[in-house]
Amino acid sequence: MKTGRKISGGKYIKNRKKKLYENLGQKRVVKLGEEKRKSTRVRGGNKKTFLLRSNIINVCDKNKKLKKVEIKNVVETPSNRFLARQNVITKGAIIETELGKVRITNRPTQEGIINGVLVK
Repeated sequence: MKTGRKISGGKYIKNRKKKLYENLGQKRVVKLGEEKRKSTRVRGGNKKTFLLRSNIINVCDKNKKLKKVEIKNVVETPSNRFLARQNVITKGAIIETELGKVRITNRPTQEGIINGVLVK
């Protein structure tokens, strides 16, 4: 909705308040560090677990085998280069691990774990 006033000088008036499900939650940022999770109640009484910090990733190699590997550093983030400098982990980010460079394939703020695939 537009804020301020109309050209004619009249006020913009909201037609209704926001519903509870329309309210946005706090923006969650997953940083590199010792693992820390949090869970919240979501619609329908279900629970959603999300990450706040993590240093472990499930890496899928070429033989479709999963390995738990420690994260060393965030190399680059396609959405915002400044997030990589702050070691923020997002979907699509390329991180450095013991196995090599890995691209993150899921949304850690939504799922509570980090999955990735090796990059050439």
